[in-house]
Amino acid sequence: MATAPKAAPKAGAKPAAPEAVEAAPKKSKKKLILLIVAAVVIVGAAGGGAFVFLRSSGAATATEAKKETKSEPAKAPVFVTMEPFTVNLQTEGTTDQFLQVAFTLQVPDAAQEETIKNFMPQVRSRLLLLLSSKKASELTSVEGKKKLSEEIIASVNQPFSEKGQPQAVSNVFFTSFVIQ
Repeated sequence: MATAPKAAPKAGAKPAAPEAVEAAPKKSKKKLILLIVAAVVIVGAAGGGAFVFLRSSGAATATEAKKETKSEPAKAPVFVTMEPFTVNLQTEGTTDQFLQVAFTLQVPDAAQEETIKNFMPQVRSRLLLLLSSKKASELTSVEGKKKLSEEIIASVNQPFSEKGQPQAVSNVFFTSFVIQ
């Protein structure tokens, strides 16, 4: 069944079919959807660009941090544990006083540790002379202990031979400190 073509509307006549009225809104809906899709794509592209930009800045910062870490790798500290010392302190009255102290030396590397261990008799002799020259009143305060620490470093860092290299002790950690 073929349908006969519809007659064209006469000029000045109102459109009789509702199809003509619906055709205009369909074009507007398509344009609206197209605009929304375009806006979503633009916003997505802007967000993606911002993400990539910020991510690459973070990656550059992380890369720089890795380069700094690679250039100076963190080394584990090396320690030389000293056997405890017990010495008579200089008298300050009628009673004799004793110092019993144990400490650990911090050195930069295993080579320094080995050097100090090889010359341990000289190290102990220097430290015995230093410790026995002290008075109890000099060592009871925190400042006195800090000063003693500095003096221990200076004493151990002296070269072991006349033309030898000085040691590189960087710190002293007291592990026991008793004055009696």
